[in-house]
Amino acid sequence: MKFLVETSARHVHLTQEHLEILFGEGYQLTKKKDLSQPGQFACQERVTIVGTKKELAGVSILGPVRKATQVELSLTDARSIGVTAPVRESGDIAGSGACKIIGPKGEIEISEGVIAAKRHIHATPEDAKALGVENGQIVSVKLDTEGRSLIFGDVVVRVSDSYALAMHIDTDESNAAGCGREVYGEIVK
Repeated sequence: MKFLVETSARHVHLTQEHLEILFGEGYQLTKKKDLSQPGQFACQERVTIVGTKKELAGVSILGPVRKATQVELSLTDARSIGVTAPVRESGDIAGSGACKIIGPKGEIEISEGVIAAKRHIHATPEDAKALGVENGQIVSVKLDTEGRSLIFGDVVVRVSDSYALAMHIDTDESNAAGCGREVYGEIVK
């Protein structure tokens, strides 16, 4: 059974408090487009991420707002700007990297929250059953691409009724596999 593999580029998730510091009191995110996961969307707003070496301007914000601010970078991005970004599942930010985030109205310093997202598959319970996997299971996924096919290990399966079936990899991983616009993967045993 094959499933869509999507490239998740660098982005930020913000709390409402941090959103208001960066963009102004009472500010609400402006939806640019819906993402594959139900209820998730890319925003018009952008921020600058500052590390100890340099900064990344024009970084996307994904909505809706969250309970904790989180910056997701590729390992290449993190190294280039001088921040620590341990490979973690989304939301697992305790003890992760620090950075400054600059918006048009203000800036914040986060002492933790910078991660390189662990590659993962979003699946509904029905999808998981069809794939023969369960929540939290670690699998390998094969991508057949032109001249760069590879097998990704250490892929975590995340199961929820609120998900849509798709695998997410970052830009480093996408480039390593030579991914184009539409790529599909399959679990290998």
